[in-house]
Amino acid sequence: MTEPGEFVPGRPGDPEYETATRVFNLAAPVHPAAAVTARSVDQVRAAVRHAAAAGLRVRMFTSGHGAGAARPMPEALLIRTELGGGVEVDPAGRVARVPAGTRAGELVAATAKHGLTSAHGSSANVGLVNYLLGGGLSGYGRFAGLAVNGVRAVELVTADGEARRVDAAHDPELFRALRGGGGGFGVVTAVELALFPAGQLFGGATYWRGELAEAVLARWNAWTAGAPREVTAGLRLLNLPAVPGVPPALAGSTTICVDGLVRAASTGEAHRVADTLLRPLYALGEPLADTWQDLTPEGVLGIHMDPPEPVPFLGEHHLLSTLDDRGEAALLGLLGPGSGSPFVGAGLRQLGGAFATAPAGAGVLGHLDAAFSFAASGVPDPTGPERLLAHGAKARVALEPWRTGRTVPNFVEHFEQPQRHLDADQVAEVDRVRLRVDPEGLFRDDIAPNATALS
Repeated sequence: MTEPGEFVPGRPGDPEYETATRVFNLAAPVHPAAAVTARSVDQVRAAVRHAAAAGLRVRMFTSGHGAGAARPMPEALLIRTELGGGVEVDPAGRVARVPAGTRAGELVAATAKHGLTSAHGSSANVGLVNYLLGGGLSGYGRFAGLAVNGVRAVELVTADGEARRVDAAHDPELFRALRGGGGGFGVVTAVELALFPAGQLFGGATYWRGELAEAVLARWNAWTAGAPREVTAGLRLLNLPAVPGVPPALAGSTTICVDGLVRAASTGEAHRVADTLLRPLYALGEPLADTWQDLTPEGVLGIHMDPPEPVPFLGEHHLLSTLDDRGEAALLGLLGPGSGSPFVGAGLRQLGGAFATAPAGAGVLGHLDAAFSFAASGVPDPTGPERLLAHGAKARVALEPWRTGRTVPNFVEHFEQPQRHLDADQVAEVDRVRLRVDPEGLFRDDIAPNATALS
């Protein structure tokens, strides 16, 4: 695309096609019939109208992180949204307008100048639209709740090719459905997102050798039961390869990591809250590495050491209601030293706190009724993904007593994996909205498999 509103679809082999279909997950390439990168609302409108006239379904990408969860798209036009204009911040109103295609790092840089931040994810290069509308588990989550609850308005192009802006006062049914409804409503071109004061931040990650995994897991799990809302912590079992970017002390064997973020009113309070978590863990043994420190809002994005460049990966995800002694043993049997786990990283994200409560006026997905989010990910063998898929299925069985049966859309990495984030009444509710705004089903293939009863 070159001029505003001009539409030139890319076909396989065209440079435009290759650019538009580029994904972050190299294990999940996409192969639509045609693809285009839209850089303006007019270009999105032109692309939607072209698809309707050509008999193609519409599929969407922002940064391509959701490729693994996308259904095949052989008879579709893929629209990659990279809209210009940049992040607009209203510091007095504590709101940011975020064009589709914006990455988390861009938002954090723009809001930090005003001492503000948002419930963004752990990686600087994740696209914000899919992350937000799919729920969004943030390091600020036990204080701020699901990231989707911060969305104040959504701008989108619907199946008729018209641009709309919806919020609590303008088409509230569509606004509710967009927030966690699983897609299929149109091409989102921007969101307005609530901000909050960054406060004093303290966070990082501590790593121990795998031999301490049982003791670290038990002590961390016990701490989570009474943890204050100012802190959101996670636990990971890692089998990191010896590659550039991985500290040598952490490569080549199983390690266990406890990471987290504290947001408090003062530095002293942030340190005190972190001490409730870290002091009992430090007593277990000398860490291999420790990065906990006072942070700027930009520094929060470095806690997880997520890969900055595209990589191949495949994994497993579930929500867990709790984890008792038997659950801890099951987790270590799957992922701990000597387990033979093919996952590079696997572990638990602490929920509860504000994650467990839907605020007034929330979208269809406003809270999570679970204690932990379990996620595991690894690099498929060159011969295929079978080993990872088999271990994921093994994890499903082993963790069955503690699984809630629910998932978070952001963490599903393959469209055929078990997933469910809405109940039957919610599915019926969002389907009614889809039928109103897209009666011909132009976007129907773009819906999360668990989020619709439409064929």
